[in-house]
Amino acid sequence: MAPLAGLKSDGESQDLALLPLSGQEQEKDEQFQDAFEVIPAAPTMSLLASLEECTTGLYLFLNNRFSEALRLIYPWSQSSLYHALMHSVLMVVKAALTLEPQDIEAGLLAAKSALRTCGRFRRRSRASFGRLVSLREEELHAELCYAESLLLKSAASFIQDDSLLSYLRGGLAIGSSYQILRDCQRALAQMPAPRSETFRHLAGGVQFGLGLFNLLLPLVPPKTLRLLSVSGQAGDREAGLQLLGQSAAEPHLSSVLSALLLLFYHGYVDVALGPERAPDAAVERLLRASCRRFPNCVLLKFFRARFCVLAGQLAEARLRLHECVFVQSEWTQVHHLCYWELMWCSVFLQNWRQAFHYARLLARHSRWSRAVYVYSKAALLALLPADFARLVGEDASSLFLQVASLRIKVFGTSVPIEKFIAEKGQRYGATTGWYPAQPMLELIYAWSGFRVMSKKLDLIAHWLAVIDKGEDLLRGHASANAEYWADDVTLLFLLKGLCLKHLGRYLMAEHYFNCVLQREKLLKHDHYLVPYTHYELGVLYYLKGDYANAAKSLDNIKNYRDYSMESQLQFRAHVAFEQIYKEL
Repeated sequence: MAPLAGLKSDGESQDLALLPLSGQEQEKDEQFQDAFEVIPAAPTMSLLASLEECTTGLYLFLNNRFSEALRLIYPWSQSSLYHALMHSVLMVVKAALTLEPQDIEAGLLAAKSALRTCGRFRRRSRASFGRLVSLREEELHAELCYAESLLLKSAASFIQDDSLLSYLRGGLAIGSSYQILRDCQRALAQMPAPRSETFRHLAGGVQFGLGLFNLLLPLVPPKTLRLLSVSGQAGDREAGLQLLGQSAAEPHLSSVLSALLLLFYHGYVDVALGPERAPDAAVERLLRASCRRFPNCVLLKFFRARFCVLAGQLAEARLRLHECVFVQSEWTQVHHLCYWELMWCSVFLQNWRQAFHYARLLARHSRWSRAVYVYSKAALLALLPADFARLVGEDASSLFLQVASLRIKVFGTSVPIEKFIAEKGQRYGATTGWYPAQPMLELIYAWSGFRVMSKKLDLIAHWLAVIDKGEDLLRGHASANAEYWADDVTLLFLLKGLCLKHLGRYLMAEHYFNCVLQREKLLKHDHYLVPYTHYELGVLYYLKGDYANAAKSLDNIKNYRDYSMESQLQFRAHVAFEQIYKEL
């Protein structure tokens, strides 16, 4: 095999790649890079050697030796395909974790540098699939690295700039990346045997890239897909899971990244949007195998804790989360992940003071979503005695009113949960007469907290008692809260039905869900309650084995528009329909 990974730098310092580009250079850099007709040979490092060294760098990263990983990868990041890609991965991950302006800028520069490096190894004649099939394996590696660098540059651009122009440019790059990966997949299928030692890295990288697309594209609204230049390609969740599973099972550079993506999906996305089902044994096996390979990896320790939370093992989860905090201190942003989970563990256990402590830490130190953190602080203060609020120097009403000003945009659009809590913050900050636990109850529901707690029926029973208390309180204060009274009571009916469903008391749960539907015309503000109740009723029928009524109830959701968290519910309903059709 001809060596591929290196290029001479003509005496330029590699540090120059991290300096800001001039206006003319930046304008040129925004264009997709043309490449040489003939691939230049590497003077000192082969493709296989670069893959092995990048694997070592990734393993250093996964063993919490972040700075060592960067020191190993960076020197070749201007002249080796995989070093350039891996350096970009590490810098963009750091930017996403910290959201610090200097880290975001460094991540974007690293991604642009990776594009330039990868572009030098691509053939100029690459417009058609037929030409791509004719490429040698080394050149397909260049296509793969270029496609993944496009994704990283788009991600860094979205983090840095949420303008429409940035969004459109990033969308064009994402569409191009997706097409390159699809073409690479078809080209790989036609490559003859025997195959080289580096082929598994190539095939695994393509599986990872396409698995990521297939898993995440179904989460994107159709209008956004059109802007991302991937219209007509809505993704296939099951195909994505299969591709990532295959990639995670083989020894190659992208296998660990595939495993981490699968753990994130099952630990968070599937919990929020997927069907209600027992934990996947394959995911548990994947987590155990990954932890055996990297016993000190803080990310894997974190996912171990997260799956303990999902299993209702809150005491063990808290121990593991504290261990994650103490195992490394270089990237403190990983601590924020732990604080978030520790906050929820405390909320589920109704330990308001401890939950407030973690919400306060997040609001002070994390840049991810200060709107959510401040709303959480306010909701918890509403549950705590007035003297505690005076002691910490905080006021729930003023915190609620701050939330709207703290909203951010992701990929050019508002975050649905932030939009929801901004509206709620205005209501709770400017009015009185609401049940003190109400803001937290709504936040738990919006964050799928009742579903998480369903593994521990005693927790559900304790929260049902909280809801019953609120129902009694609101019934006695109807005249003091005429504007919102019907909405507030209807919310408690929905949550009461949800708790009863998790407790297996299906008949009573159905009664309370129907109470919500009967009160539809009384609602003045919280119109999301009715379509969400149709969803919960559909899930209830599904659990009872009444698939016809389940489908009918879910189908009613399409009759509602322009309500809070609409896109989330539409995706949930789509997944639930898929589950029902499998049973018919």
